Amino acid sequence: MPAHLLQEEEFSSSSSTTAVGTVTSRVTSNGNAVTEKDLLNHDDVAVQRGMMDDIFDGTYKQKEGPRPPLRYVWRNIILMSLLHLGALFALTLIPSAKIETLAWTVLCFMVSALGITAGAHRLWSHRTYKATLPLRVFLTIANSMAFQNDIYEWARDHRVHHKFSETDADPHNAMRGFFFSHIGWLLVRKHPDVIEKGQKLDLSDLKADKVVMFQRRYYKPSVVLLCFTMPAVVPWYFWDESIIISFFIPVILRYATGLNTTWLVNSAAHMFGNRPYDQNINPRENPLVSLGAMGEGFHNYHHTFPYDYSTSEFGWRFNPTTAFIDLMCFLGLASDRKKVSKEVILARKMRTGDGSHKSG
Repeated sequence: MPAHLLQEEEFSSSSSTTAVGTVTSRVTSNGNAVTEKDLLNHDDVAVQRGMMDDIFDGTYKQKEGPRPPLRYVWRNIILMSLLHLGALFALTLIPSAKIETLAWTVLCFMVSALGITAGAHRLWSHRTYKATLPLRVFLTIANSMAFQNDIYEWARDHRVHHKFSETDADPHNAMRGFFFSHIGWLLVRKHPDVIEKGQKLDLSDLKADKVVMFQRRYYKPSVVLLCFTMPAVVPWYFWDESIIISFFIPVILRYATGLNTTWLVNSAAHMFGNRPYDQNINPRENPLVSLGAMGEGFHNYHHTFPYDYSTSEFGWRFNPTTAFIDLMCFLGLASDRKKVSKEVILARKMRTGDGSHKSG
C-alpha cells in the first residue's frame, strides 16, 4: 500500500513565466517512487487564471433522438458566398497591384490575426497571460480588424467549444463533418445545447474588462472603420493605388484568408494529424495549419493543456503568436505567462499519447 502521495510543482526562474502542472508519484512501502500519472491540478490552475470553463466536461450527455432540424441563416450564406467570390476576383488583381499594397495586405493580415490568436484566444478565452491596458487596446483594435465576432462572443463560444468539445454543445462540432466545422456552423442557427451551455458559463472576467465591453458596445462601427475602411484607404491615399485594388486585396482577400485560416483550426486541425499528447480526443497536431494560423495548429497539445500561453511545447517554431507574446513580455506590456512543465508534458505523452512523439 502507498504510504502517501507526493506532488511536485515546477516554476520557471523567469518572473513573467509560470510552469503549471503537477506530476503525482506513488511512494511504495520500500521507498521507491514511481510515477503513477500526471495530474494537472485544475483547481490550482483555475485560481491562477481566474477561470476554468475551458476544461473539458466529461459529464455532458447528448440528448437522445434526432437533432433539431437545420435552420439556415440566409444572410450569412449570401454574404459568405459574395465574400469568397470577391476573394477569387481579388486573386486576378494581384499581378496589377503595387508591391506596397501587397506588403500592406500581409501586414493587415498579421495584425488582424494577432487580434484573434494573441487576443481573443490566448488572452481572453484562456487567460494564459496578463496584458497591460495599452496591449489590450492594441489587441482589441486588431480584433475588430479581423471581424470574427467581438471578443466577448468569441471567447464565450470558444470556452464552450473546449468545455463540450465534439458534442452537440460544441459550436463547430467536428463530428458533424469538415464543412460544418469549417464554415457550415456559421450558416445555420446554433444547436440549442450550444446556447444553453453558453448561458451557464462564468463570464464575469470578460464583463469586468472595460476594454472588452467597450468594443462590444461599439463593435459594428469599429469593424466598418478597421476591417473595411482603413485597410482600403491607406494604399489609395498614400501611394495612389487604384480604389478597386485597394478594396479587393487588402480588404476582401485579406479578410477571407483570415477567416479561413481560423476555420482550419476548427476543421483540419480536428481531423488531420497525429495525437502525441492525448489519443482519446479528436484535435490533432497540424503544422500546416500552424503556418497559416500564426501557431494555432498544435491542437492536440492545446486541447490537452488549454492554459499554456504558447499552445505548443516548441516555443517559436511555426508559432509567431508566441514570439509576439514573448516580445510583449520583454517590453513590459505582458506578464505571467502560463507554461506547462516539461515533466508533465512527457508524462502525459507516455500515458495517453499515440506514441508519435517517439519518431518525431
